Amino acid sequence: MARKKNNRDRDRDRDRDRNSGPSNLRQRKRYCFFCKENIDIIDYKNTGMLERHISDRGKIRPRRSSGNCVQHQRKVATAIKRARVMALIPYYKR
Repeated sequence: MARKKNNRDRDRDRDRDRNSGPSNLRQRKRYCFFCKENIDIIDYKNTGMLERHISDRGKIRPRRSSGNCVQHQRKVATAIKRARVMALIPYYKR
């Protein structure tokens, strides 16, 4: 025999439905650009490549949005910081 739902059960079901969202709109997994292209050395002088990993405000994009692996994200961040010190890339954009 089915149990009668109380208010707590109804609230939990409603929250589960609200937070789940459409399942067919899942974002596909992003792969590391450097691993895919077999790039080992990330040079701070290659500003065109580094610009892809900087937001429009001049911040370094996080790993979750750029799709880089841990090792390459660390190298990219170091290269961007070196390029900023050498005045190849601005610290911030207006």
